[in-house]
Amino acid sequence: MEQITSKTNPLCVHLRKLASSRSYREETGEFLCDSPKLLREAALWGVPIQALLYTEGTELPRELAERISRIVQVSESVMRSVSPMETPQGVVFSCRFPSGGPPERLEPDARGRMRYLVLDGVQDPGNVGTILRTADAFGAAVILLPGCADLYNPKTVRAGMGVHFRSVLHRCTLEELTALLKAADLPLYGAALREDTADVREVDLGRCAMAVGSEGRGLSAAVLAVCDRTIRIPMDPRCESLNAASAASVLLWEAARGEI
Repeated sequence: MEQITSKTNPLCVHLRKLASSRSYREETGEFLCDSPKLLREAALWGVPIQALLYTEGTELPRELAERISRIVQVSESVMRSVSPMETPQGVVFSCRFPSGGPPERLEPDARGRMRYLVLDGVQDPGNVGTILRTADAFGAAVILLPGCADLYNPKTVRAGMGVHFRSVLHRCTLEELTALLKAADLPLYGAALREDTADVREVDLGRCAMAVGSEGRGLSAAVLAVCDRTIRIPMDPRCESLNAASAASVLLWEAARGEI
């Protein structure tokens, strides 16, 4: 079994850069995962692993052996130097990610559902990961517009709890999104307030795209301009708004309520 004892080993340097640099992730086409839970998800979904570091006593899924290009045992101190977590969980590994560009077209999924969630400037990685996980649970595909947190930030990946291994995640420009929606004859509903805003409970969300804006400013003017209508989540008048992940969860639940 290969072992590394130096924190300056090139593989350790590489993994640290994957954790800290979006540009480096994009340059190399790899991202970092940092928990046994994510390792089990990678094993479950048959994801090839580029490199895996673990500490003594960490249990590794047997079925992964043939899908790991490089496996290395390291000391606790080396693991602490590589893992982006404050308290490392004994394993970090890297995977390649797909291009994640815009889909060729918007199509129904295997169950015939045609529902998309569009994120506009959602910048918190934890919120993005939580939204990805929730959308996966309620049968919606996710499209990220420019200005969102990196899909492959370690915090996004951790909050996604394996969704990166089982779902296709797309990024595109507003112009590309508008063209896709038009070609699919799919309406875009924005979570915001304006004159045409309707209670979300009164809108048919069976076949649509729903847009959720950033934590601080909501949907951008550019996205609002292409929305077919806006929708609101009813709440106590004392409360001004929900954060992006909470708002997305409510919309996704409401859209899927009749199917569950």
